[in-house]
Amino acid sequence: MILIADGGSTKVDWVILDSSRNEISRVKTLGLNPSVIEKKELINIILDVNQLIEIKNNVNEVHFYGAGCGTPKPIQILKEVMESVFVNADINISEDMLGAVYASSRKKPAIICILGTGSNSCYFDGFKIKSSTPSLGYTIMDEASGNYFGKILLKDFFYKKMPDNISKSFNNEFNLDIDTVKRNLYREPNPTMYLASFAKFMFNHKESKYIQEIIKNGFQEFFKYRVLPFDKDKNTPIYFIGSIAFYFKDILEQVALDNNLIIADVIQRPIDRLVEYHQSLT
Repeated sequence: MILIADGGSTKVDWVILDSSRNEISRVKTLGLNPSVIEKKELINIILDVNQLIEIKNNVNEVHFYGAGCGTPKPIQILKEVMESVFVNADINISEDMLGAVYASSRKKPAIICILGTGSNSCYFDGFKIKSSTPSLGYTIMDEASGNYFGKILLKDFFYKKMPDNISKSFNNEFNLDIDTVKRNLYREPNPTMYLASFAKFMFNHKESKYIQEIIKNGFQEFFKYRVLPFDKDKNTPIYFIGSIAFYFKDILEQVALDNNLIIADVIQRPIDRLVEYHQSLT
């Protein structure tokens, strides 16, 4: 069996293929970002899913494309985790940007961007991935990501900068007890997932001028730091991957036009195209 996984900080989409690369089934787990989650917790997340445990000894290939897997140390941590579970498998761990390339431009030159729980971008020249700058994660980067917008919403709520109707809805939807918020931010294992959970609020209030302004400003920040430094013109295709990009596609496309660029496609979940890519390798 072959396992293909698109791993974010919030969730992982797994697809199980047979030896002929035909799809057998799918399963979701919690996020497996080795940069923010302890090794023991990473193992527990996998062991908590019966569908994976039932087949673990029959898996001979794992192809995992994950958030937080852009440098050697977290890659090694996650590889050791996978080797401890899928004991008969050849383990391949790659950063989520490579999965995004395979799911979008395949092997053609393009700018590829991820706007999910976290955010990132690269320029793919047809052979290699080139980044404008390393990603330092949710505390100081991740512009226009779910956790980025979650931080803005929390700050605006507690600083009383939200419009009254939005503030009331926000307060009704979430547990905003101070101790609960601080515990999730500073004591629980996955603060990025917690912050991104607040961003879902924007989906249900996307007609609000306040929400639209936050999103537009966030997208412009992303273009400023993660797209424009590549210094490409509108003839270079730009692909966006992730729910933030997908649900606010209209605003994203306008921000791209404001920067004299054009978005080729917005893909909510890359797993289907990742599977197609691996099936095409036979």
